[in-house]
Amino acid sequence: MRTEIDSIGKVLVPDEALWGASTQRAVGNFPISGRPMPPAFIRGLGLVKLAAARANVELGRLSADKGRLIQEAAREIAAGHHGAQFPVDVFQTGSGTSTNTNANEVIAHRATHLAGAVVSNGLAVHPNDDVNLGQSSNDVIPTALHVSVAVALRQELGPALVALADALEAKSADFAGIVKIGRTHLMDATPLTLGQEFSGYARQVRKADQRVRRGIAALSELAVGGTAVGTGLNTHPEFAATVCRILSEETGIAFQEAPNHFEAQAARDDCVEVAGVLAAVAASLTKIANDLRLLASGPRAGFAELRLPSMQPGSSIMPGKVNPVLCEMMVQVGLYTQGLVQTVMACGREGQLELNATLPLIAHCLHESIHCLAAGARVFAEKCVAGLEADAARCHALMENSLMLVTALTPHLGYDVAASVAKEAFANGKTLREVVLGRALMDASALERALDPLAMTRPNAPPGTPLTKAEQVLENEGGHILAPEPGPAEARSRERGMLGGD
Repeated sequence: MRTEIDSIGKVLVPDEALWGASTQRAVGNFPISGRPMPPAFIRGLGLVKLAAARANVELGRLSADKGRLIQEAAREIAAGHHGAQFPVDVFQTGSGTSTNTNANEVIAHRATHLAGAVVSNGLAVHPNDDVNLGQSSNDVIPTALHVSVAVALRQELGPALVALADALEAKSADFAGIVKIGRTHLMDATPLTLGQEFSGYARQVRKADQRVRRGIAALSELAVGGTAVGTGLNTHPEFAATVCRILSEETGIAFQEAPNHFEAQAARDDCVEVAGVLAAVAASLTKIANDLRLLASGPRAGFAELRLPSMQPGSSIMPGKVNPVLCEMMVQVGLYTQGLVQTVMACGREGQLELNATLPLIAHCLHESIHCLAAGARVFAEKCVAGLEADAARCHALMENSLMLVTALTPHLGYDVAASVAKEAFANGKTLREVVLGRALMDASALERALDPLAMTRPNAPPGTPLTKAEQVLENEGGHILAPEPGPAEARSRERGMLGGD
């Protein structure tokens, strides 16, 4: 142990620690969760300290030698080194002052080592006067929050969503020729192709990526330069703009000085907006995962239209059972994210006067959400979606047994007559064809054309539009032939609100 001194007095600090007295006090004061600040946030804080030092050198407020040492040490932190030197718990002072001080002390001690000096003879740079020059925790921590979350959205979540969308689009192409029954309210509806269904999932994820991009833009205004309450006391008037320029160069993200520093420090509305983006992404991924496990349910007593990759035994008591574990993982990630973003929204309401004092918790929740969503989406794409298989025969059988093909008869018979046809077919165990022909409502050739399920999946295609290759295969395999309707056993079951909604 070594003795360090701060404004309160002497503190014993482990010899190997790069932090100093103030950090050691925080470690002792906040033994709460055992979770330090997110590594991505610490990397972002390193970038902010690097940019601040470079700006102060450019503006003539810091010597080139000190600036070089601070930037080199901060660069190491931004690169993910020295993570163990940031032990302060998430549940700490609400401004994040302990983490800002932690960074100042680590950078000062590391800069001293880089200078070849001995710490016992004094630090080469001062944690407050040099590393924290022109800054306050009240503007630095919000700035690091925006920078780190924007970088994580761009580098982590965005690419994961693109990969998932690519995988879903590939399956949409693979499944383009498989006609199946649609379902609304979990009840039979009109036909579509499995490829069309998957195109909807792919579009959901593409839109999720677009939302993430808008989230990055929402974080582009930075609080740096406002110092304690937004007035900019003790900083150079060009400091904020210079820091923003340097951060933009370092990250490739167009950061700018907040036009109103009082809003930038008192409110965390931009973070709440990003939380909303993450909630939407979580909802999309959860919906897709739930749909896939429904479509793969079975293998004999469910929908069984899809076959999920077999990842692991699903039961300790039922031999041969395989569960949709990757879908369940994705659902749990979505639920977890929803809880985290609700916390961020609550934190956004908790700001008082010139400062929101929940900054460390907001940082934890946003970074945890981004990390889990990104990891979940990557694993889901690689280990679930990429290995999906369709049971075309099962899709075909379920589709042709559906009474909702009667929808295509509405233009020919009218809604009320078509409804009576479906009810009669269901009640008496007959096919739609048998009822229509038996009642002489249409001739056989017109009925055959109207009840072509493949045509129902492309109703707006102009006459004579050529089939796609996948559709040609389906046509050649008899995909337009209507199979028998459910037999007497099904016909005797109770009619369940067949016309009670779309």
